[in-house]
Amino acid sequence: MTADVKKETLGFQTEAKQLLHLMIHSLYSNREIFLRELISNASDAIDKLRFAALADDKILEGQSDYQIRVEVDKEAATVTITDNGIGMNREEVIDNLGTIAKSGTAAFLASLTGDQKKDSQLIGQFGVGFYSAFIVAERVEVHTRKAGEPKEAGVLWESQGESEFSIGELPRDERGTSIRLFLKSDCTEFADDWRVRSVIKKYSDHISVPVLMLKQEAPGEHDESDDEAKPEAPTWETVNEATALWTRSRSDISDDEYKAFYQHVSHDFDEPLTWSHNRVEGKLEYTSLLYVPGRAPFDLWNRDASKGLKLYVQRTFIMDEAEQFLPLYLRFIRGVVDSNDLPLNVSREILQQHPSVDSMRSALTKRALDMLAKLAKSDADKYATFWREFGQVLKEGPAEDFANKEKIARLLRFATTHMDSETQDQSLDDYLGRLQEGQDKIYYVVAENFNTARRSPHLEVFRKRGIEVLLLSDRVDDWLMSHLQEFEGKKFQDVARGELDMEDASEEEKAEREKLQEESQALVERMKQSLSDEVADVRATARLTDSPACLVVGEFDMGAQMRRIMEAAGQPVPESKPTLEINPGHPLISLLDREQDEERFADLAHVVFEQALLAEGGQLKDPAAYVERLNKLLLKMSAAG
Repeated sequence: MTADVKKETLGFQTEAKQLLHLMIHSLYSNREIFLRELISNASDAIDKLRFAALADDKILEGQSDYQIRVEVDKEAATVTITDNGIGMNREEVIDNLGTIAKSGTAAFLASLTGDQKKDSQLIGQFGVGFYSAFIVAERVEVHTRKAGEPKEAGVLWESQGESEFSIGELPRDERGTSIRLFLKSDCTEFADDWRVRSVIKKYSDHISVPVLMLKQEAPGEHDESDDEAKPEAPTWETVNEATALWTRSRSDISDDEYKAFYQHVSHDFDEPLTWSHNRVEGKLEYTSLLYVPGRAPFDLWNRDASKGLKLYVQRTFIMDEAEQFLPLYLRFIRGVVDSNDLPLNVSREILQQHPSVDSMRSALTKRALDMLAKLAKSDADKYATFWREFGQVLKEGPAEDFANKEKIARLLRFATTHMDSETQDQSLDDYLGRLQEGQDKIYYVVAENFNTARRSPHLEVFRKRGIEVLLLSDRVDDWLMSHLQEFEGKKFQDVARGELDMEDASEEEKAEREKLQEESQALVERMKQSLSDEVADVRATARLTDSPACLVVGEFDMGAQMRRIMEAAGQPVPESKPTLEINPGHPLISLLDREQDEERFADLAHVVFEQALLAEGGQLKDPAAYVERLNKLLLKMSAAG
């Protein structure tokens, strides 16, 4: 078929070669998904033609009966998938089949571990698409022509999936694309009609385009008297449901069908954690099918990465990744929205201005949050998986979505001093259920990591009193708490910010604290003078029981965690100094108070400050100076001993 075609040989993009190699060697245990991927691509090509034809129906070339055909040839060991969709021209073939244009490819490849099982899951997240053909094929031919272009504009692409491919011109009567797979010797099972039918039913039953295969002659049907008659045209039959799944009634859809459709829209190998299927009628009419994935994609933290729902208007595909229907903190949600109110010629620009979109966005956001709340209530293990994968993204919500701040807050999970575990599984409702009598605040501490938070000196008085404190150690936590001021009428209080006002302190305790401050005034003034370049203030405190000192951020100053993040990003940071609070009852502070040598006093005061900084995970400005001071003090103590 291709002997007379004038071909040009080109090399694959480096990333494409790497991905091909990984697929061939990592996905051998799940080879049948190649058919799901190629049929899904064929369906997308038809969706794109439908949309393009809204503006110019001439590209249909008088044929609007959309279909996908799958043929098997057992003797030749081939499988051919043909669609009459949008097709491709030469440049598009090179772009789509010779390169991987998907953003984040480098980050994806860098995240691979070499472990075949783990890497196959990552490949599933990335979406293997056309390249999945090489899981089962030793050679692949693609014959295509873009809709609306002349028959002579047909293109033939061939490759053995190694380092290069060939491309040439080959006339094609029909628009669309045919992909022929020449199967490997250990993959000939996919040249069997019934095997292929079962795979189509398993993975592609929900695709709205009919998937056709040649009707098989049942045993005993063949009439030998007809052998010399003119052969009849082959009979094609539909082997899938061929109805858009979201348009069907929920009661008619099985869980397996929902899961298969998720894998179709997300190109994910894993099953979703949960989903929500809903039809809205009234002032607005639309259908939505939302999914929560079971695993975070490798590019989750790239806020510019592709995201959003598949948008249909009156069951006509409009665009992938319509990001206008959900806020950015829900960018992990996958699914479909099908509107009856938007115009068929809608564009991303029109979506930004159309009055229906804001209402749909508000309703879909609440539905997504309700779906998560339901999951948290019905399946703690699955919600724990969700939180592990997507919790930090959800924490962006209170800053971005004031209207749903309370809903989001109920979905947040934390480690706490009462659990003594890094596991973040305590809700704010759990915390409120354990409040001390008279406690009117929700206490929390923010640190660089869990161990630093758990061992923070700021917690000492709370442990003494049996008061629970939330332990926050995610990078986003300082920013989260700056936007989450209260929950159920209880204000949040950072235990490392401002002066500590214990709600349950007795009059005797308050009097004792005032006496402590008076008795320590001389020491406080000496330390202020020694540390004037490092701290805004020094004061005696009753919040410490075991530590000599701690650092406190001003009530309206930027937290230490946020400061470190901005500094690491090269962002300007407002000038501010912490307050050093000292524990006058600690032996080290008592030693400092008795020190008469001003040089030694200054050295010891700096060591107390620097140790307080280290205890909260901070960075010393001059580590060498700290070591020098500490060594000097140790030598003097040794000599005195």
